[in-house]
Amino acid sequence: MNDPSQSLRALSCADDYDPNSMPVAKARELIVRFLSPVTAIERVHVRSALGRVLAEDVISPLNVPAHDNSAMDGYAVRFADLKGDGDVALKVAGSAFAGAPFKGAVKAGECVRIMTGGVVPPGADTIVMQEHVKAEKDRVTIGPGYRKGQNLRRAGEDLAAGQVALKRGLALRPAEIGLISSLGIGEVTVYRRLRVAFFSTGDELVSIGTVPAAGQIYDSNRYTIHGMLTRLGCEVIDMGVVHDDPKLLERAFVEAAEAADVVITSGGVSVGEADFVKDLLNKLGEVVFWKIAMKPGRPLAYGRIGGAHFFGLPGNPVSVMVTFYQFVRDALLKLSGRDPVPPLPTFKVLCVSNLKKAPGRTEFQRGILSQDAAGNWSVRVTGDQGSGILRSMAEANCFIILPDVQGNVAAGTLVEVQVMEGVV
Repeated sequence: MNDPSQSLRALSCADDYDPNSMPVAKARELIVRFLSPVTAIERVHVRSALGRVLAEDVISPLNVPAHDNSAMDGYAVRFADLKGDGDVALKVAGSAFAGAPFKGAVKAGECVRIMTGGVVPPGADTIVMQEHVKAEKDRVTIGPGYRKGQNLRRAGEDLAAGQVALKRGLALRPAEIGLISSLGIGEVTVYRRLRVAFFSTGDELVSIGTVPAAGQIYDSNRYTIHGMLTRLGCEVIDMGVVHDDPKLLERAFVEAAEAADVVITSGGVSVGEADFVKDLLNKLGEVVFWKIAMKPGRPLAYGRIGGAHFFGLPGNPVSVMVTFYQFVRDALLKLSGRDPVPPLPTFKVLCVSNLKKAPGRTEFQRGILSQDAAGNWSVRVTGDQGSGILRSMAEANCFIILPDVQGNVAAGTLVEVQVMEGVV
């Protein structure tokens, strides 16, 4: 882990370092400076490895494919027997099926009926598709126009024995699970799951199953955060709701930092009489920044508590999701051992809504990306963009990203969008 005190001293001397108004790009850059991935590893069965991050390269123990084999149903022939300017008749010496090779070699003037995946018998070096031959009893007639090696898959052309099949730092998807299994490997070495503890702060919050008193509301943020952490494959520690009491908050921070690699809170990071989080962070750890020049989600804190990373998210439900999506997600992937962390793609699309925007902050408005009958893509806002309207996130399938210098946007303008599906 980098020395946080040295890093913070260096930041305080930087001309563009402002912990109370951090540009989005600068905040991302600073977070990366403090990230040191987990190093503990474990062996897991390939069936349990989905979503886990490889802690070492997977080396192929064999050639894939193991033998020269046919890419088509057809006939295995000797290229030397084919004519460049006419037909040739060959004797069918037998058949080769996947898992049942032809026993023997192909001699001059012969061929072997072969199925897709069948081992190419010795002597043969070209596969002629069955649609391109004329078959009569035990003989076939083949015309001109073939290349040597056509429709033949060479042993090891996918992977050679000893070659790196998958690199360390890769999160395993179904495709990688299949590849590992195809090599006969039953277990892989992965990093342990990242442990993340989280809780909500506020006297007004109650959990599901409790009847709210006057002035109280149900805490949706913990359930949203739980879902987002689960999708990232983290080990989740839900510490419930902590009331606005300095002693209770301090105890929760200490317990969370002792139990987890990352601590996430929602609420308590904006300016207010009951916002104790900042004072506690200064007492228990270090603070890198407190506010981001963005909307929604300006009150976002990042720092450390002991050996744990800390993200203090805003209290409004939409702000929680936007800040998690834009900052916390990538940090957690990096801490989990992902290397590199793939950037979330953005692209330009026509906006069919008028967008209200004041220069000075980067905005992430919730949008609905759709395609018309002609195949043209466009985006529109979900409606009211208030940071407390969680319905706007439920209806949206993308963010419309408006840079800090941007003002109002007229319908018909190209805007940058970032697709949400599969991420939040």
